[in-house]
Amino acid sequence: MKLSNPAHGARLEPRRHELEFRSAALAERTFLTPAYVRLRLVGSDLRGFDSPGADDHVRVFFPGEPGAPGDLRSAPSREYTPVTWDAAAGWLDIDVALHGDGVGSRWAEAAPIGAPVGVGGPRGSMVLAGRPDAWLLAGDETAVPAIRRFAAGMDDDATGRIAVEVPSAAYDLPVAAPAGIEVVQLHRGERPAGAELGDWLDALDVEERPDGCVFGFVAAEQSVVRAGRALLLERWVGDPAATIVKGYWKRGTAEYHAPH
Repeated sequence: MKLSNPAHGARLEPRRHELEFRSAALAERTFLTPAYVRLRLVGSDLRGFDSPGADDHVRVFFPGEPGAPGDLRSAPSREYTPVTWDAAAGWLDIDVALHGDGVGSRWAEAAPIGAPVGVGGPRGSMVLAGRPDAWLLAGDETAVPAIRRFAAGMDDDATGRIAVEVPSAAYDLPVAAPAGIEVVQLHRGERPAGAELGDWLDALDVEERPDGCVFGFVAAEQSVVRAGRALLLERWVGDPAATIVKGYWKRGTAEYHAPH
């Protein structure tokens, strides 16, 4: 096993942005699975929008009732990874996992077309520079936008693994990746969110570590952080500068937001 050399391979580089608040409106709603919806937000304020990091977050503000744009800043908000956007045309797509009675879930499922919405950020980005020798991407529904964005940036010769945990096969969220990337869908069934993914990470031993610089990204319910760090930073002795492990959400805590 050949470990990574921090002087080579890939590294995450921070990039700060001027924080902007943008007013928009809901233009389209597309259900990708029974509990996963893509929202298209449109508005002239979204012209010039950019999100250079695959793991970027914007804060989306959901007003309960239509109101003046100035009222949006005080509306309840949640964080999402931009999926795709058109800076010239002024639109932005986000994907929302419908998981109960959260403010984002309720709005995503029921807000009328044309409903106002606010978008803040991204405040900063971690941009992947260089080429990893191998990839390890793992997450639940909430991490799929970031995983898909990382996968879209892979070259045709990329190798590695991607794992996505969802409730069952009816909720599978495919990830388009090069032929050398193994993509697995993990079905948690009645188990707590993150348990199946944690077991999958725990099952990867030292001998399964690819040679060279492994870029690692693990994001799901907060409990997955232990398993992600144990694999990438301990057993696989990965480079922290090429590793992201975070809880995107925390069971029973609606206001929890992943650290940036």
